[in-house]
Amino acid sequence: MLRQLAPRGLLYKQSSSRLLAVWEQPLRSYSIKANTASSAKLQDIDPSKLSITRTTTPKELVPANELVFGKTFTDHMLSIEWTASDGWLPARITPYQNLSLDPASCVFHYAFECFEGMKAYKDSNGNVRLFRPTKNMERMNKSSARIALPTFDQAAMIQLISTFANMEQRFIPSTRGYSLYLRPTMIGTQRTLGVGPPGSALLYVIASPVGPYYPTGFKAISLEATDYAVRAWPGGVGDKKLGANYAPCILPQIQAATRGFHQNLWLFGEEEYVTEVGTMNMFVAIKNKKTGQKELLTAPLDGTILEGVTRDSVLSLAREKLAPEGWNIVERKYTMKELSDAAKEGRLLEAFGAGTAAIVSPIRNISWKGDLVDCGLRPEEEAGEIALRMKDWIEARQYGDEKHEWSYVVPQ
Repeated sequence: MLRQLAPRGLLYKQSSSRLLAVWEQPLRSYSIKANTASSAKLQDIDPSKLSITRTTTPKELVPANELVFGKTFTDHMLSIEWTASDGWLPARITPYQNLSLDPASCVFHYAFECFEGMKAYKDSNGNVRLFRPTKNMERMNKSSARIALPTFDQAAMIQLISTFANMEQRFIPSTRGYSLYLRPTMIGTQRTLGVGPPGSALLYVIASPVGPYYPTGFKAISLEATDYAVRAWPGGVGDKKLGANYAPCILPQIQAATRGFHQNLWLFGEEEYVTEVGTMNMFVAIKNKKTGQKELLTAPLDGTILEGVTRDSVLSLAREKLAPEGWNIVERKYTMKELSDAAKEGRLLEAFGAGTAAIVSPIRNISWKGDLVDCGLRPEEEAGEIALRMKDWIEARQYGDEKHEWSYVVPQ
């Protein structure tokens, strides 16, 4: 007997001794299949059923120059419940409030949780814009499916997030560099200590107004190459945006900070492959040892690397704008020794992390085996040419300076 107990594509085959996970192609909707040939289609997200309850006590706006990332929140939140019997229930926008969950809710015990990080921007005409929201929703569905949480109609969810962002637009400063950070989150809420696919879930979105990641300008960071702890491994979930990926990385980060470094550079395996930097994807601009040609290099999506929206944006822009200038854009595995050798030979031009919060984060040096690997910046520089250009190119599309399909204008 096959029963689809998990969302879109993950089937569990019941045997006498164990559950066997069987991956199939994504399905249109989550459904429970009984022994009979017929099956009921569960309700997907329906934006037309959204209900809105506005706060009666709107918050005072925090001055833009006092905003701290993730500390201030807007007036409202968007939430949608899901059950295995009914599917997605009507969405609600309500005043921002605490959640009420049973202590036995499976999110607390077995880490049924995934999330996204995205931003809403205000352009020069006062329009609210989302940056590549389809990529975020696509990734969230992949994350939720991987941990047996329900999936959803991506276009419907973007419509709901747009309505929510439009309601909260007074929290978005009009000054360049400011935005509204959106945090869609899904948790398993079933009250049980049994280990299995959750029978209920909650998808909610909260928002936090944020300023520039570097309010006084770019600041290059120093990294500690980390091999005693592993962020992700083949066959694991390093390519999904799960809360369970983040908590184990905090202790190594604290330990690196005690030695004077801002973040970890995660290495993997005996070869010491370079994977990610902190919670960002890693890029290096380097000259090929054999040909001397300039390359923009990053690790491939091999199951251990997060499919970053900013990562994809950097690669797309590089192919569009850097390739005509003679650059090779390369996705391949590379080692810490390669970087060290390139630095010693003067071929390492610059390095930077890429992520939603900072767009790009320049790297000054990397501590590895007792040495500091210089990443190409002069002492007076805080960012290299490629990092600066990428930041400008991406911001031009985020704020609508350049008309582009990546920028989604929220209907008023």
